[in-house]
Amino acid sequence: MKSRKLSRTRRRATILGAAAASVVAGAALLPNWSAGASVVDDPTVDAQTKATFQRLADAVFTDRTDALVTGGQGNREKPLTGGFSGDVRVSSGVADREDTGLSSLDRRKARLAKLGEQYSKASTSVTLDATRVTGRTAKAAVTETTTLTYAKVRGNEPRTTGFQAHHELTFTADRQGNWQLTGIRDTDQGLAVNTLSKPSVRATTTDDTMPNAPRAATSWPAPSKPKTLTGAALDYKAMATYAEKYWRNYNPEYPDYNGQGAGGDCTNFVSQSLKAGGWKHVPGYVYDYTKWFGNASIQSHSFVGVNEWSWFAQNSKRTTPLTNVYQLAVGDVLQVDFDKDGSKDHTMIVTYRSPSGVPYVTYHSNNTFRRSVASIVASYPNAAYYAYRT
Repeated sequence: MKSRKLSRTRRRATILGAAAASVVAGAALLPNWSAGASVVDDPTVDAQTKATFQRLADAVFTDRTDALVTGGQGNREKPLTGGFSGDVRVSSGVADREDTGLSSLDRRKARLAKLGEQYSKASTSVTLDATRVTGRTAKAAVTETTTLTYAKVRGNEPRTTGFQAHHELTFTADRQGNWQLTGIRDTDQGLAVNTLSKPSVRATTTDDTMPNAPRAATSWPAPSKPKTLTGAALDYKAMATYAEKYWRNYNPEYPDYNGQGAGGDCTNFVSQSLKAGGWKHVPGYVYDYTKWFGNASIQSHSFVGVNEWSWFAQNSKRTTPLTNVYQLAVGDVLQVDFDKDGSKDHTMIVTYRSPSGVPYVTYHSNNTFRRSVASIVASYPNAAYYAYRT
């Protein structure tokens, strides 16, 4: 039987039908997210995109800081982050989380006001430190520098407080190659006044042979407990001067423990400040909590560890407990146990006390200059506090 010759029209229809069937079959093999839309290859991050990453990061943390000054999003109709669209923008998930966070900071602002602290203005700037791209994900490491101006200043009280904080922002490329901000993570311990994350806590460290410092109250005003700053064996002003000199630019004569586990560099920094004011080394084994020493080469556990420092301070009688955090004076030390599990998590040193009786602490992890104790208490009202007179 001879084969029939198809007409040109019928032959074209047959070919198109077979092609359509092939496309349908092949579509099942494609990722679901790519169906019905064009997909670009893994995008690259050029200089312009990096600059936009930086501007968006700046907007995120400026929004947070503004919430502490004016509440919510200030006088703007929408947050600064809402102005980004197109190639780089905020994902809906992050936008929702930031909106919730700004409400939380607004409540923190209200708690601060009850304790007599308000800010009149603030400035936030962000630098882009590094960008790492893997496939359709970009990680941007940034440094935030923020200064807040106190609204009510009496006499020679501090005009400003400031801090530096490090963050990692995650951007994910959609199928068109546009970048969406999908995650924000604090890479410091997370004690900045505008932070939304919970502070990291140490694994519980207990030793029944060591004294347990009594908790200090956080009520205002506090019973009077004056401290003589001159004529003593220790130079308390030298402690404060050292801390305020190296709060942001670390002393290269000591190791930097920032980013090395919970606690970071906070106690190492406080020990350096105490040493600058006259605390003497007690040499011995590094793990003996009755010893205390630190230099560029070696540090005792009590020099760099939160709980270990507390044990040494009490065993050596170099400190006495205070009953209220508002009794702290220049050169005194404040510690915090954020989750009240008995293991202290953070150490700070007082570098200023206002005439009205408010102590201001300076510390590492985050690097912070003259933050009021009222701000610490307002930010972490459920923590346990320990105050040490040096």
